[in-house]
Amino acid sequence: MNPQVGKWLMGLGGLLLGAGLLIYLFSDKLQGLGRLPGDIRIERENFRMYLPITTCLLVTILINVVLWLVRKWF
Repeated sequence: MNPQVGKWLMGLGGLLLGAGLLIYLFSDKLQGLGRLPGDIRIERENFRMYLPITTCLLVTILINVVLWLVRKWF
């Protein structure tokens, strides 16, 4: 194996650890994240469907900004 792969895996693990820590610490502040205007929820007697469209867009924008900052700094 290439040592560079090990560095990438450690970096990815650090990012996942950081994301998990943020979710753990700020979970009470993120309660409305799945209930934004634009998220579609259909509930019937024997059927439930949930499409978090706005939440997915917000998370995608946030990930793109973080990746852009990482590329700019490194």
